[in-house]
Amino acid sequence: MLEQSVREQLQAIVGPKWFKDDSESLVSYSYDATPLYQSMPDGVVFPASTEEVSGLMKVCAEHKIPVIGRGAGSNLCGGVVPVQGGIVMVMTRMNKLIEIDQDNLTATFQTGLNTKQFHTAVEAAGLFYPPDPSSMIICTMGGNIALGAGGLRGLKYGTTKDYVIGLEAVLANGDILRTGGKLVKDVAGYDLTRLLVGSGGTLAILTEATVKLVPKPGFRRSMVAMYSDLGSAARSVSQIVANRITPCTLEFMDKATIRVVEDFARIGLPVDAEAILAIEQDGDETIVERDLRLIEDICRKEGAIQVKVAATPEEGAKVMEARRSALAALSRLRPTTILEDATVPRSKIAEMVLEVQRIAAKYDVQICTFGHAGDGNLHPTAMTDARDEEEIHRVEKAFEEIFEAAIRMGGTITGEHGVGLVKAPFLEWKVGASGIDIMKRLKDAFDPDHILNPGKLFAETRKRIVFTEPQNEGEGDGSASGQTAAGQDRPDGREA
Repeated sequence: MLEQSVREQLQAIVGPKWFKDDSESLVSYSYDATPLYQSMPDGVVFPASTEEVSGLMKVCAEHKIPVIGRGAGSNLCGGVVPVQGGIVMVMTRMNKLIEIDQDNLTATFQTGLNTKQFHTAVEAAGLFYPPDPSSMIICTMGGNIALGAGGLRGLKYGTTKDYVIGLEAVLANGDILRTGGKLVKDVAGYDLTRLLVGSGGTLAILTEATVKLVPKPGFRRSMVAMYSDLGSAARSVSQIVANRITPCTLEFMDKATIRVVEDFARIGLPVDAEAILAIEQDGDETIVERDLRLIEDICRKEGAIQVKVAATPEEGAKVMEARRSALAALSRLRPTTILEDATVPRSKIAEMVLEVQRIAAKYDVQICTFGHAGDGNLHPTAMTDARDEEEIHRVEKAFEEIFEAAIRMGGTITGEHGVGLVKAPFLEWKVGASGIDIMKRLKDAFDPDHILNPGKLFAETRKRIVFTEPQNEGEGDGSASGQTAAGQDRPDGREA
């Protein structure tokens, strides 16, 4: 509960209309798109300028009030749940596209700008911004930057971190920081721009950004390769890349996902296939056609039972939209859908998918897998029911083993969703104790009172991990490696 004097100071900065602490508003901003997590804030503010953000931060710093920066709340890591109360700072009023610079091939915008609107404006200017998270219709550019968002085009073009070249941000004490700019080269000191990208609102509130653009590809075409076994699909991915072909998009769906997506999209996906690869290439038409012929030959050689090249751009767009609809399709099955991400080397994709299936069977939970096969980023997705506490516990244990398996295979606990609240207990598995220590020192330097998005990245308790090779099917009791100490707690207070 905020003191009246604090409420008055905040209202004086943004205006009474843009400060809210009624019960409806507090509930509306107590959660994000991550299932199972909710915590009430003490107030919600909607700044309209960097100067207002700075003023708000100075008030909150003086009174040691937590501040959680928020875009559209579409993230899947509990990144903007106000676990310690405080103020949720919603950036959606700051949504201006400031400039598309045709001479320098850059764009500058306020961070509350909608991602889809930004893509549309850039492409109308004949340019291209590749990062394309599946939530782009609703998410904001600032949210993409805060969590280092990826998307379907990551294999060829990279992710958000590869395009942000300048930032304006407000620090915990209210100071305004500007980094980078419209520069191809800049090695003046530490790279603060890259440090802030993916920091999840724990170091600063991002208010403005400059990103680089590329010429818009002149031609695009898609194809689908269908397989009777996972191994053949995985080998195709490796061979495509090994043959120096870099598709714009190289996506994977397992059998369970294919069936649900086809039931949802009705575009003729092969529901009896064990796996499919949805592939898209863009660029010069001659090169695109050459690459697709080579890819088709590789897929058939590696065991594809059928390869279908889209006859028209519209047909190809339907395939990619069907892949983007995977989460929406799966969410129809059960009341609660938990979408996770883990990344492994491309050569480990089949092994990882099989491991997910083994773990799901062990815990008797329903998990479908799809994702970005070209860059090894998979999305195991559990369909469950939050009202069934026993089943939720089994789902959580299953995901814990999935993260452990990804690390064991040389991968990571998150490729594009971010750490936030959900992955905090597992961060040390990836970065080690020394990594956690240096990250905490950086946090102390930027935010000595820990008022910026507290409770994220760093768990109050750590998960212990012991790497062991998974047992072969039918051997032993199938017990998992990476188990935690009994009674160890999650950062949200629920038992792990």
